[in-house]
Amino acid sequence: MYKILVIDDEAAVVDIVQQSLGMYGHNVETATNGREGIAKLDSSYFDLVITDICMPGINGNGVVQYIRESDKKHIPVIAISGTPLAVKNNSFDAILEKPFPIKTLIDSVKKLLPSHQDMAAA
Repeated sequence: MYKILVIDDEAAVVDIVQQSLGMYGHNVETATNGREGIAKLDSSYFDLVITDICMPGINGNGVVQYIRESDKKHIPVIAISGTPLAVKNNSFDAILEKPFPIKTLIDSVKKLLPSHQDMAAA
């Protein structure tokens, strides 16, 4: 279906998100920090990015700023954070507070990505 990049320094979160989105047929790539995520963004195309906010080095705010200033600025970005007050950038398309129900994640992804019916009608 869609190619999604998940950026988070917590392996357990990455595993759960990757497995959950994979069950819906999405191709999920992962990065363990913002710098690695940006490198993957530069070398490939993604339909959606999900990024943690609080990470060492380049945090989620830096990732979304990089995306919004690039030629890929149209890519939807979901912030996930245990400390949503750390979200300092209003450029996110959605913000999920950890821990979040998987259904909330799936619903947010569905809302931000066009359905196959929408694509067929276009």
